[in-house]
Amino acid sequence: MGENSLHVIVVGGGVSGLGTALALARAGHEITVVERDDTPMPESADEAFEWDRRGAPQVRHSHAFLARLRNLLLNDYPDVYASLLREGATEMRFGDDLPPEMTGFVRQPDDDELVMLACRRTTFEWVLRRAAIAEGQVTLRTGVGVEGVVSTVASDGTVLVTGVRLADGTELTADLVIAANGRRSTVPEWITLAGGRAAPEEVEDTGIVYFSRFYRLRDGCEYPPRSGPIGGDLGYVKYGVFVGDNRTFSVTLASSTHDDVLRKMLADPVVFDSAARQLVATAPWLDGRAEPLSDAVYVMAGLLNRWRDYVIDGEPIALGLLPVGDAVLCTNPLYGRGCSSAFWGAHLLADAITSQPSDLRGMALAYDAMLRDQIYPWYRAGVEQDGEARRVSAALLAGEDPDGDTDDPRTFMRGVFREGLLPAMRSDPVVLRAFYRSFNLLTAPDAIAKDADVGARVFAVWQDRENRPPEPQLGPKRRRDFLELLPA
Repeated sequence: MGENSLHVIVVGGGVSGLGTALALARAGHEITVVERDDTPMPESADEAFEWDRRGAPQVRHSHAFLARLRNLLLNDYPDVYASLLREGATEMRFGDDLPPEMTGFVRQPDDDELVMLACRRTTFEWVLRRAAIAEGQVTLRTGVGVEGVVSTVASDGTVLVTGVRLADGTELTADLVIAANGRRSTVPEWITLAGGRAAPEEVEDTGIVYFSRFYRLRDGCEYPPRSGPIGGDLGYVKYGVFVGDNRTFSVTLASSTHDDVLRKMLADPVVFDSAARQLVATAPWLDGRAEPLSDAVYVMAGLLNRWRDYVIDGEPIALGLLPVGDAVLCTNPLYGRGCSSAFWGAHLLADAITSQPSDLRGMALAYDAMLRDQIYPWYRAGVEQDGEARRVSAALLAGEDPDGDTDDPRTFMRGVFREGLLPAMRSDPVVLRAFYRSFNLLTAPDAIAKDADVGARVFAVWQDRENRPPEPQLGPKRRRDFLELLPA
């Protein structure tokens, strides 16, 4: 190890943990990754899909690997990116599947960075783990959990973390501990038990329950055209299709946490497939061209928007311990930002560590500042979106019209979205490009709202709404009609 090299323990072997391990190993640090789940190294992407990841149930749900993540890989880890493509991941380039109404599209130079990666979460983790281990400075320990930290308390009350305590009582020491142990992370409790201050948090339920099922195309069959909608929200149900690697794809449906009837029904595989066939976006994918990868519908509840503060009044609540990924922030998975923001955050963390490896306080403050500047705005945007979605869902469950109050500015904005932005995205390449850049985390969350040209184009389409046919219905308009179409 070099003069400024550190021994770092990373708690958790998911996307944020492996991303951190890979970045730090390439910067010359020695890494030990401790993963609770017993997950032997697989030989193929399909074997990786069979991993028993009880500590990370989200791995068997749909995932989007946005352009922000893809570009980080391409620019900083081109070998990893090439490996993902060799193992069956594919690129989804902006402009390849345009709506049939689109006219005047001309590819722009910066469209080359508007590329998403189609891949299963397990495949992504497998390739990332393989790359990290290949560095030679990463040791992976699976099947062992971390129960707390080893620490001391200075005379001024500062908690200094010097290692971790494993479930079997073993203690491991390190120069730095990275908590990448997911949305169930108990890091705040570790710190308070060590004598530190409690980590304040913002937390709000997303209001949804997530249902996903995976499929593989049959021999001789291809994916449906992707020029139309691949996801949306009918108020009572949200839905999306996500292309995976090696001719796989997944369908996700989401219901309100308060809709006990739909929650129970969608957990049944027969009902799930029938429900997906009632929606314009998902029906073509379940027309017989594919078969399920398993009999299960994967269900995930308790989905939170959560931000935890590990720096209070300009001071870290502990030194020698830095959180990353879902241990810092969780967002609604429907927006597809989880893996991208986790890897992005790992990249920021590695930058903070390597810039000042001998200053634990300095690296903590630098990392916190970058998170707040670059990623926190996306957390706030998701919270605001979910608040509006819950309002609409509650109105529909109560049998009310969510657009009934015409004086409510939210009603007006919903109308502009439905009859302005959505049709503009089908016909205007400038609007579609702006939306895709925002969706892929390449511009700020409010970039579209602040773009005068895009705004003018959207409002022009909205003002012309009376002169064109009504927007196409993407599924049963009323919840009760949807329920009647499903098998008992």
